[in-house]
Amino acid sequence: MVLGLVQPWEDCMGRKRRRIESGVKAKVALAAVRGDRTTSQLVSAFGVHATQVGQWKKRLVEGATELFSDDRRRQVEDQDALVAELYEQIGRLQMELGWLKKKVARLD
Repeated sequence: MVLGLVQPWEDCMGRKRRRIESGVKAKVALAAVRGDRTTSQLVSAFGVHATQVGQWKKRLVEGATELFSDDRRRQVEDQDALVAELYEQIGRLQMELGWLKKKVARLD
């Protein structure tokens, strides 16, 4: 066993997990897609693991088609229509409730 390379268990327990911002992930993925640098060069430049570079590149390539699709616009339009329909239903139910309250008040 090589001394100095393995940290004691207690030192590892106090570490917090490193969170990489989405902007950095995008930069790394774009650089990987461009292909002007090797994965090892990207790893040393950005300080991330080679597996992460590959995963982020894959996610970028797979998700690129969604950027240019009309599905998002349709989802927003469908959601707006649903919201309008629900507000209409709320209005009708409030009118019915008011009418029923009046009828109950007359019976008492």
